[in-house]
Amino acid sequence: MAGRPAVPIDVVRAFWGRIRAGDVIEDAATSVGMSVTHARRVFREAGGVNLFPSAPVKGRYLAASEREEIHDRVARGEGVRQIAQALGRDPATISRELVRGRTNRRGYRPSVAQHKANAARRGPRSAKLAVNGRLRGEVQLRLERRDSPEQIAGRLKVDFPDDAEMRVSHETIYQALYVQSRGGLSRELTAHLRTGRSMRKPRRKEGERRVRIPDMVMIADRPAEADDRAVPGHWEGDLILGSTASGSAIGTLVERSSGFVLLLHLPGRHTALAVQEAMIAKMADLPEELKRSLTWDQGSEMTAHAAITAAIDLDIYFCDPHSPWQRGSNENTNGLLRQYFPKGTDLSIHGAGILDNVAAELNSRPRKRHNWATPAERLNQLLSTPNTGVA
Repeated sequence: MAGRPAVPIDVVRAFWGRIRAGDVIEDAATSVGMSVTHARRVFREAGGVNLFPSAPVKGRYLAASEREEIHDRVARGEGVRQIAQALGRDPATISRELVRGRTNRRGYRPSVAQHKANAARRGPRSAKLAVNGRLRGEVQLRLERRDSPEQIAGRLKVDFPDDAEMRVSHETIYQALYVQSRGGLSRELTAHLRTGRSMRKPRRKEGERRVRIPDMVMIADRPAEADDRAVPGHWEGDLILGSTASGSAIGTLVERSSGFVLLLHLPGRHTALAVQEAMIAKMADLPEELKRSLTWDQGSEMTAHAAITAAIDLDIYFCDPHSPWQRGSNENTNGLLRQYFPKGTDLSIHGAGILDNVAAELNSRPRKRHNWATPAERLNQLLSTPNTGVA
């Protein structure tokens, strides 16, 4: 859009680096100094695919720090050969750099040179599937047949062993599907993939944790009474997320013994502060016997867990990485909630009253594991039974 200042390529590269490390869009944008609105647009237009290498530009390209040093040495009166020797560069490289970054009034400016260098490297090469119609047709037919991109890439080598033009990597197919600027394949074809996602989900490195939450107490230290579900007051929690564009979410809390549900209204961003405030407001007035513990995933929305514990005297425990079964009740309930709040929709349109009504409906739904009693009935029974340990 005309008039909108360009975000430096180094900032965009750093943003994708944070996404690759496991940050959510909002946290990644904040950490690199990009607006959340622009970050969501970058992510959406790229289809969730990082087109930039994780490593900074090296080798024959000058770094921003080298351009700053060139500027300082020029200001001190050093010549081209002297600067080249100090930086370990060819004199011709320094000479071209001085021409690239020269302005009429102020001589060499490193910021001007960096901007021109970034612009020269910004545009992606023509995508193979965009220019090879025969290959594109084969790939499209096989996608419609529900072959995976990896299966397609492998099978093309078998079916066209002597035709190099009919070779394509599975990563190129994914990029053609998810990054519309690369051209070639319609994003509607993603419906034939096993996941059916219209945007690509960032992958994390093996063993890489999404966030580092201070002072976590792990689920292994949770009281044994929480495991057998005989004593009420032990909860499991998580977020269900709306569309990427909306950045919306709803907090879900499930009492382990009864399956009783509470929903947290998060009308804005699902930051740690927003979750903290919503949880305190929802749980502060519960009876003390219903505030024994909470088990949550290692998401950044729970970085304020110590404040929650201090406010409502609720012990909070964290699951092991990639272990959703440690919150089995919550996972099952989140599946039920998708009947009311479908994936890919804007969840912020649902007010607090709607969430309370949905929770009430789930809490009045008969459950087989309770001999067809409802979660609300089961919770009342547990609270009134002396052998639960409740006074």
